[in-house]
Amino acid sequence: MKKIKKGDEVIVVTGKDKGKRGSVLSIVDGGERLLVDGINVAKKHVKGNPNTGERGGIITKNMPIHRSNVMVYDPVSQKGSRVGIRILKDGQRARYLKASDQLVDVKE
Repeated sequence: MKKIKKGDEVIVVTGKDKGKRGSVLSIVDGGERLLVDGINVAKKHVKGNPNTGERGGIITKNMPIHRSNVMVYDPVSQKGSRVGIRILKDGQRARYLKASDQLVDVKE
């Protein structure tokens, strides 16, 4: 079970975007890197192609960030928290926030 999943609210703990929050858009590179909305944004110069109708110019693009540089945001403690995995009474595995001992989700 992965500790960070698509749709989780994360906070950046190190790097140029330290302290910013965003939601995970996707997981790339086999789970090592994450695309987070509004984090690690780069400007890319794109050349236009008149044959396909694409316009050239400068676009902003979300670049991947390593999963070790983010933590799942805990709304109770208002900061990042480590994630643990707990086995519930019915045998299901669920993620929980270690800072506040709250369940993140219950696997169905």
